Amino acid sequence: VRHFYSIYGGDVKDKKVIIQGWGNVASAAAFYLAQSGAKIIGISDKVGGLINEEGFSFEEIRQLFIAKKGNQLYAEKLISAKEMEKKVWDLPAEIFIPAAASRLVTNEQVERMMCNNLELIACGANVPFADSEIFFGPIAEYADSKIALIPDFIANCGMARVFAYLMQNDADVSDKAIFSDTSTCIYNALRKTYIKNSLKHGVTQAAFEIALKQLI
Repeated sequence: VRHFYSIYGGDVKDKKVIIQGWGNVASAAAFYLAQSGAKIIGISDKVGGLINEEGFSFEEIRQLFIAKKGNQLYAEKLISAKEMEKKVWDLPAEIFIPAAASRLVTNEQVERMMCNNLELIACGANVPFADSEIFFGPIAEYADSKIALIPDFIANCGMARVFAYLMQNDADVSDKAIFSDTSTCIYNALRKTYIKNSLKHGVTQAAFEIALKQLI
């Protein structure tokens, strides 16, 4: 997300964020976004959720990260999942991170968020939209045509990239080196996409075209 704004223009600082899920990807995304100055205003998990329209502090997000039970959000006075479903999609947020299970996000949910300032979706889950297609169905295509959509094979490539990195001879296995390599990989992918399409929509389509050319 930070790389996207640095390349396409803007700053993650003070952007309001909705997080779906609270597993390894979702909680880490919330942690680093809050650390970068973004305001996490909604966390929606299968067990319930939390809302703070002014934004949770970094320390509050850090404590929620530490307190999670496996891949589940744990906090006192969780809002029920049913109540979260009614409220979360209408929160005024610029960034949405779907990082729960695959095929959960509906077209209606995307439209409701777009009515409330949504400008970027970064796919933390593999195929997060409720499309039957494997890669790029109508909901994903609709979102990509309206706002910035970072596809899953860029946004959540971290683990795959780390495996590739560690297979290199004499790889530096320090945290700094591993994070730097993954960050550079994501930056380069977004930079190539920007060169092909500098608009803040059609990002996923451009990324797919680049990826398919590399595979063929």
